[in-house]
Amino acid sequence: MRMLINSQWVDSSDGQRIEVRNPATGEVLDTVPRATLDDVAKAVAAAQEGKQRIARMPAHERAALLFRIADALEQNLEALAALLAQENGKPIRQTRDEVRVTARIFRGFGEEAKRLFGRVVPMDAVPGQERHLALTVRQPLGVVAAIVPFNYPVELYAHKAAPALAAGNAVIAKPPSECPLTLLKIAQIMEEAGMPPAAHQMITGPGAVIGEYLASHPDIQLITVTGSTATGRRIAELASRNLKQVHLELGGNDAMIVCGDADLEKAANAVVLGRLARGNGQICCAVKRVFVEHTAYDAMAELLTEQARKLKVGNPLEEDTDVGPLINQKAAEAVEASVQEAVRAGAVVTAGGHRRDAFVEPTVLTRVPLNVRLFEEEVFGPVAPLVEFKSIEEATSLANHSPYGLQAAVFTRDISRAFDIAYRIQAGGVIINWSSALRVETLPFGGIKLSGYGREGIHDTLEEMTYQKTIIVHNAFSESAWDVSK
Repeated sequence: MRMLINSQWVDSSDGQRIEVRNPATGEVLDTVPRATLDDVAKAVAAAQEGKQRIARMPAHERAALLFRIADALEQNLEALAALLAQENGKPIRQTRDEVRVTARIFRGFGEEAKRLFGRVVPMDAVPGQERHLALTVRQPLGVVAAIVPFNYPVELYAHKAAPALAAGNAVIAKPPSECPLTLLKIAQIMEEAGMPPAAHQMITGPGAVIGEYLASHPDIQLITVTGSTATGRRIAELASRNLKQVHLELGGNDAMIVCGDADLEKAANAVVLGRLARGNGQICCAVKRVFVEHTAYDAMAELLTEQARKLKVGNPLEEDTDVGPLINQKAAEAVEASVQEAVRAGAVVTAGGHRRDAFVEPTVLTRVPLNVRLFEEEVFGPVAPLVEFKSIEEATSLANHSPYGLQAAVFTRDISRAFDIAYRIQAGGVIINWSSALRVETLPFGGIKLSGYGREGIHDTLEEMTYQKTIIVHNAFSESAWDVSK
């Protein structure tokens, strides 16, 4: 496949290419260009005209464009889902859901494109300013660069590109090198839907090279990144040199607190669906630390172990597969190393614990020490470590003892206790009686601390991708308009 620069499908300027492999089989699915800095420079230059074209489109035309894209995504759902399952490794039932959500996101931002409201500000609140009229409008920033991760590439791309386009910005997207093919197909769909020339471009190649260039370039007005905290720090550092706006959705070490009165079957099911199976455990907001009250610890461990052992690990194209491969063997080896370190420190594996190539069995560990990597760092794979607590104060303290703050979950039948814990946990979102791996496009999503800043969501992102302009009409009213004697 080729990349999209200035509305042309092109190879890299030096002809180099990157292999895209199926993580389940190791076979080469296709190759994509390995972009050079000259290629990226061409895209940035083309975007300067592209941003003018899309900014001049009336809101109703931008909305109609996004609706056409959404319709086309749904019409091509099976082909896109199959390709995504092959290059990403998620089971096909999950990739179908991802494409469906992506269509909803484009359609939702199409609606929001027509709701970029300004306001009229009364000037008679300030002495001497009574005759003036002030109003505000929201206008596009210009060019938005979107760095997309491998775990949910299609959905997370939509959360960046759809609002940028809805607001009238040009977009330069950088898909993940491990699985860029489905996004390139979507870029083709977008071009066919009637995208203005150079308003949307997609560049393939090494993330560090392309991302750093885009973050440094003065003609990019905002860069939005979903990725590791290390990547976010570097992007923010480079962007600061031009006071570029930055939106960061970074790592998470999400905690789940299971109280003694909780519905333990539902809690165990939430861990299975939100950590061990969904996304093959590669979800930034999936529960990664499970704290269970001592009175329920053994029962919770037994239920979770039983459910984890029932999960089918295998070919992501088979309908009954629950867990596919991680994105590559190196990622699987890193997860395996974290599990082995925890076992050496005293943890007990009650389910899974083995790796085969890029596949990691859904793994449950009990009696996990707090000073191992599974608790201190974000481990990206199907692993659920359980730790016992004796009081709510202890549980919230353990949950907050992390540099991350993306999402969290709490299980209890006591609604007052649930809200108390939710308020005390330091995270961008808290889910009561379900997994932390819950994201709905109509809600603001994002973290605090080292999990980043900014919020993605249909009702929030447009404001972050526009700026507010104040327009004042001097002496709009006659002097008699405020003459109380008449």
